[in-house]
Amino acid sequence: MAIFEYKALDTGGGTRGGIVDADSPREARLKLRGDGIHVTEIHLLDAKKGGSDDDSQAPRIGLFAPKANPGELSIVTRQLSTLLSAGISAVDALKAIIEQVESRDMEKVLRDVREKVTQGDTLGEALGRHPRFFNELFCNMVKAGEASGQLDTILTRLASYIVRQNRLRQKLSGAMTYPVVMIIVGTLVVTVLMTFVVPKLTTLFKKVGEGLPAITQALISISQFFQGYWWSIFVLMFLAWLFIRALKSSEQGLLRYDRARMRLPIVGDLLRKTSIARFANTMATLLQSGIPVLESLKIVQRVVNNAVLAKTIGEVHDAILEGSDIATPLQESGVFPPLVGYMIATGEQSGQLEELLETVSDAYDEEIDMSISKLISVLEPVIIIILAGVVLFVVAAIMIPLIQMGSLTRGA
Repeated sequence: MAIFEYKALDTGGGTRGGIVDADSPREARLKLRGDGIHVTEIHLLDAKKGGSDDDSQAPRIGLFAPKANPGELSIVTRQLSTLLSAGISAVDALKAIIEQVESRDMEKVLRDVREKVTQGDTLGEALGRHPRFFNELFCNMVKAGEASGQLDTILTRLASYIVRQNRLRQKLSGAMTYPVVMIIVGTLVVTVLMTFVVPKLTTLFKKVGEGLPAITQALISISQFFQGYWWSIFVLMFLAWLFIRALKSSEQGLLRYDRARMRLPIVGDLLRKTSIARFANTMATLLQSGIPVLESLKIVQRVVNNAVLAKTIGEVHDAILEGSDIATPLQESGVFPPLVGYMIATGEQSGQLEELLETVSDAYDEEIDMSISKLISVLEPVIIIILAGVVLFVVAAIMIPLIQMGSLTRGA
């Protein structure tokens, strides 16, 4: 079965377009005609010259390749869970979701998934062909659900996990938005002030000559630098961005980068708590889905999004292979707080590791909220004070010589 893109006229005489899956263009036309759609143009979707139908559906890899929106992914996952729990087959459930999904990229992916399932793949295998939409954690949980016969339950749990992780990501980005906007606006204001406004005012000070106060001379020097080399600021920002990208491109560089971020005052504490909350929530979700501890650790290591924690999790995995428990290497790492190690140790002893990991995740969600409030309460006055200091410096550098010129005029 292939996927075709068409343009057509509907029963009302209007034009429309869309996607349909069928074995041949003729079958696609007949299928659409049965729905009252008169096809004017139809072709194999993303067909490549000399390529097969399967090639046309291969996921694109690259910087601009599409990927799933977390909000849409959680909705699709929950809908699939609901349909499966009602006794509908995976193929029919996917067909129902395809008809109402809004994203065209998601529609293409789900059509390909449906086709692969029809051809004999398991749902987990078909989803695994699109890693930018369904990551390793998603596919492993689906495979575990298929193996245990609890796919609908695991999909519900997975949808809740996606929502929770997206909410955590939004909290972090929301906390950083205000300070970043303030810094950008402040930089632009200072650049415009020094490049265009101050030069016009300094022409008034020529009569004073060498009598200009030091603060005014400093302002003039800064203004002249901005006039001649304003572009160097953006060049430095671009070079800094390139340096960070180059640093993150290697395993050791990424480790140093994340370690430096976690040492930052206030911000580092927030990043640490966010990573630990992600670890606890992901680990709990995987264990509840029936995935073994060692496999869960390997998956978490790849999705935790922090090289320092990933290295520690890898060490915990290796220690377990040598006969250790989970808590001991976590406590010895110095990366995880003692409370987390104690909670995990209690969970291992009581057989309630999943429940205690969820408790850790809930506790850190609350701590993240408090850390965000603390971050904003500290950064906001600091940024305001810095901007006020810049404005005060400019005003003083301009007003002092003006007052001096006024005094000389009255004396004359």
